[in-house]
Amino acid sequence: MEDKAKIAILQKLIQIKSVNDNEAEVAAYIASLFEPYGDRAKVEYLTFAPGRDNLIVTIGNDEGKRLGLSGHEDVVDPGDLSAWHHDPFGGEVEGDNLYGRGASDMKSGLAAATIAMLELLESGEPLKGSIRLLATVGEETGEYGAAQLTDAGYADNLDGLVIAEPSGLDKITYTARGVIDYHLDSIGKASHSARPEKGINAIDNVMVYYNEVNELMKQFDKVDPVLGGLLHNVDLISGGEQINSIPAKARLSANMRTIPAYPNQVIYDALEGLVAKLNDRPGFNLTLTYSYPEEAIPGRPDAPLVKLAQKIGHQITGEKVTPVGSGGANDGAEFLRAKGNFTSIVYGPGTDTSHESDEYVDLPQFLNATRLYQQLALAFFEED
Repeated sequence: MEDKAKIAILQKLIQIKSVNDNEAEVAAYIASLFEPYGDRAKVEYLTFAPGRDNLIVTIGNDEGKRLGLSGHEDVVDPGDLSAWHHDPFGGEVEGDNLYGRGASDMKSGLAAATIAMLELLESGEPLKGSIRLLATVGEETGEYGAAQLTDAGYADNLDGLVIAEPSGLDKITYTARGVIDYHLDSIGKASHSARPEKGINAIDNVMVYYNEVNELMKQFDKVDPVLGGLLHNVDLISGGEQINSIPAKARLSANMRTIPAYPNQVIYDALEGLVAKLNDRPGFNLTLTYSYPEEAIPGRPDAPLVKLAQKIGHQITGEKVTPVGSGGANDGAEFLRAKGNFTSIVYGPGTDTSHESDEYVDLPQFLNATRLYQQLALAFFEED
């Protein structure tokens, strides 16, 4: 495939407005690219909601090793359009850069994985193993497409997984923090602020929790050598009805960034234990809820897939490729719930402009990624 055709595929993906929705159009477009190879490419859809399709494309020999390539179809909102100098859904090229929402995060990675598979089919050479593209919905808002694919068995028995998120081709993410977003709701009793004794101040009870949870978090003092320590941040507090009424409702919302040393269930048990202890006090009525929690991803910098990706990356780019950790979650946290034991890495084209105005990808890097994924797959199938 000519480089011009590869860039056109990426531009088309950028032009599809899949802002936290509408992934079905992305899935349909990618599926259409495999139509000439219908006898050698198995294309499947898994619908999450109307207009929101996960896509699964499998090629190669089922008797050999199984490599997963994954990317998400959704993008974040472009935000203030006046801050952009390029159409966020234009896929405009200027010099070596292609601009647009998702150019880095992560339609360039998704396009590169797709193109790698298309070129392997185009070559006509039989593969010694199989490659499965897992294109997901909803990564930006909770990884629920990856969760659905995992529950349906599409990641079962993989031998390795490459998530094409924008690490840059000089870095491979082999371990990542998990995420726990939670909400604490406090129910009190309203009364006139001149007669507070007749009410129960829901905000006061939230503040008691706030102070005690910060003390509780001090017990989680292990430090990961790559990721650092566990993080707990209270980011939102709201409550009350009006200035002269004792508040009957209040809410605290917190974001946690976990490490492999503390599985999420350990955190749940600690938080719920604190809430139970507080609810034993007179006047406390606290409830915890969680929003799309993700486990931390453990890993080893010397894992065979990491070492192989380093080798191939260096051959393709001429650069040193360094294993690193990530403070952000990705679809790998869901896929690692699948049956089997496999290494998951994040390795893909992109820049540090994800979620920013004038987001862009370096086109030479994108084109290198299309070649890298091909060579990585072929080398992966050859390894014992």
